[in-house]
Amino acid sequence: MTTYPAFPYGRLAAYYFFYFAFIGAFSPYFGLYLQSIKFSALDIGLLMSQMQLMRIFGPNVWGWVVDRWGYRLPIIRLAGMVGLLGFLSFFWLERLPAMLFAMAVLAFFWSGALPLVEMLTFDHLREEGGRYGPVRVWGSFGFIAAVLGTGALLDVMAPVGVLWACTFVLASLFVLALSLPEAPAHPLPAQTLSLQGVLRQPTVLALMLACTAMSSAHGGFYVFFSIHLSEHGYGKTLIGLLWSLGVLAEIIVFLLMPRLLRRFSLRWILLLSFAATVPRFLLMGWAVESLATMIFVQSLHGLTFGAYHAAAIAAVNQYFPQALRGRGQALYSSLSFGAGGLFGALLSGLFWDAWGAGWVFALAAVFGLLGFFLIWRWFAPAVPAA
Repeated sequence: MTTYPAFPYGRLAAYYFFYFAFIGAFSPYFGLYLQSIKFSALDIGLLMSQMQLMRIFGPNVWGWVVDRWGYRLPIIRLAGMVGLLGFLSFFWLERLPAMLFAMAVLAFFWSGALPLVEMLTFDHLREEGGRYGPVRVWGSFGFIAAVLGTGALLDVMAPVGVLWACTFVLASLFVLALSLPEAPAHPLPAQTLSLQGVLRQPTVLALMLACTAMSSAHGGFYVFFSIHLSEHGYGKTLIGLLWSLGVLAEIIVFLLMPRLLRRFSLRWILLLSFAATVPRFLLMGWAVESLATMIFVQSLHGLTFGAYHAAAIAAVNQYFPQALRGRGQALYSSLSFGAGGLFGALLSGLFWDAWGAGWVFALAAVFGLLGFFLIWRWFAPAVPAA
């Protein structure tokens, strides 16, 4: 019986914690800092959009480099170092062109690290992919901790405090990147499919398109959910609690994933996740006056993100051969969180004033229904050997 080195649970869990803590500290509060140094709404939108834009390109570039030449851990560490240095420049920069360049560099390197760490995690897990959820759940804990901690910090100091909070998180992330161990090499088959060959498989193509549809469905949610609630009389504290409820729901699902994956197929979990998007976004748009309904809506985040993401990333890991796994994870990240999220956010912004919240979130439900059809029609229940 083959034995492997002990799974580095603590170091990987800590990496996920600080990776998503950066999102929790940065996304809700960096715009407030930009506003405090007199940037216009257009400038703020342009700067913040770099994070999604570079998620289209960064993961694919670094995934290709790793699949072509290796150097997975050095690239993860390089991404941590350049991301930290890029963010540190914000302490001195105040003009749009320079800040735009710094933001693009930060996003290009930072976004490329996660798919490689996901690949590393599954290589350490080997045949125990169901244990991914209890590792990834620490990212959700990190997000909550950063949202609450940075918010409390900004209650007692100027908006520049977000720079200090994000710097601490990125420095911690870099230190953790230095500590991550490489996974033992997997034996590769004598012949492997090309990337184009894998993507031509109906199952893989359907999965990628469905993931793009799921992130498109969530694009308007991430941009406009707080605005939607505020316009209907919800206070900021209650809005924050509803956001936290959604993250708590995904934490519960991540912890349950090992048990769920032993009982249900990836196909079944994906179908349930996509099915849940339809009532979630319809109710979000048309029943916002009911607090009980909004609690139910946010509880469904455990399915529409938690179960969906854990199953999707496991499917990518299983359908892409070892030699192509870096680019497979990169494609999943760039198509879903990059292109899909950007498309959904832009489409929602385009129609928000003209259509109103109800029809915008109804469009999100249509994206979820499209993803459900793609998985139901073309995603095969059997997983081919890598």
